[in-house]
Amino acid sequence: GLRVVLVILMSAACGRRAVDMVWEDLTPARMLTRANFDNAIAVAMAMGCSTNAIIHLVAMSRRAGAHCTVGLDDFDAASRRVPVIANIRPSGEKYLMEDFYYAGGLPALIKRLAPHLKMDALTVTGRSIGENVAGAEVYNDDVIRPLDNPLYAEGALAVLRGNIAPGGAVIKPSVCAPRYLQHTGPALVFDSYPEMKKAVEDENLDVTADHILVLRNAGPKGGPGMPEWGMLPIPLKLVKQGVRDMLRLSDARMSGTSYGACILHASPEAYIGGPLALVKTGDLITVDVPGRRIHLEVSDAELQARRAAWVAPPPRFERGYGWMFSRHILQAEDGCDFDYLETSFGAPVGEPDIF
Repeated sequence: GLRVVLVILMSAACGRRAVDMVWEDLTPARMLTRANFDNAIAVAMAMGCSTNAIIHLVAMSRRAGAHCTVGLDDFDAASRRVPVIANIRPSGEKYLMEDFYYAGGLPALIKRLAPHLKMDALTVTGRSIGENVAGAEVYNDDVIRPLDNPLYAEGALAVLRGNIAPGGAVIKPSVCAPRYLQHTGPALVFDSYPEMKKAVEDENLDVTADHILVLRNAGPKGGPGMPEWGMLPIPLKLVKQGVRDMLRLSDARMSGTSYGACILHASPEAYIGGPLALVKTGDLITVDVPGRRIHLEVSDAELQARRAAWVAPPPRFERGYGWMFSRHILQAEDGCDFDYLETSFGAPVGEPDIF
């Protein structure tokens, strides 16, 4: 009914604006700037954003060119600096996106976040972001918090690194049980989603709330396609004991509406021989979110021996799209995009990008 009509009207308005941008010579090159990507990261942090935002923004920036490429460290730095002021689920206590809309929505949040933004950055309207939100107001200070009364002073996202994920892994501290922000526990390893699903439904599974569930071979190539399997279910045995959160580690993604102590995007992924492929059930894993560290408590010599014994899975595809995907898809920290869609792909070293 009304929602369909609104979607049609909004779609038509977008189409008209896209045509007008052509006449105004308002090209992507004028808006895909480092300032705009920095703004996008800051707003995402203030929203308590989905971990998927990292993948999308990194991929977009790498397509735009070296002058505005962002990476995991930019997100981690922004998370330490920018407070979470959107009190909406899953980071928030009780409010939903509808409440956020009626509280003033994104324009109001952006205006309130102005000290952390480059307000002169150009937007698709042809005006700066500051001009776009000049008339915005916050109508509910509990839904869109003031900067001096945030939901969390920091911590929308954190990037962890260590011998188990040298390319990085991502966690949302704002949706974790506090006890798991610094924790050492034994791994319980699963090589596939069906194997994991069957195990967690077994009430006799040898598992405690201190275990760290590990799902591997679910990354960009291993999935394939990096499915949203990162929010591993709590084993039924523990659910019946009242356990509502535990550490879970994978090279997969999870939905932006998911919650819990889930460590995602572990890179390099297990399917291509990343360290996650070398973990064994019973190995101790240390997670230190404040210290931005994740470490497999296994000696370098033992890891080297395990790597020598690791056997790569046989190729899945010999031709077609699957073959192309397998050859060109990038890892999570690089945006899970095709390498040939980067601006600099194929360019001689030192040659400027097209923008």
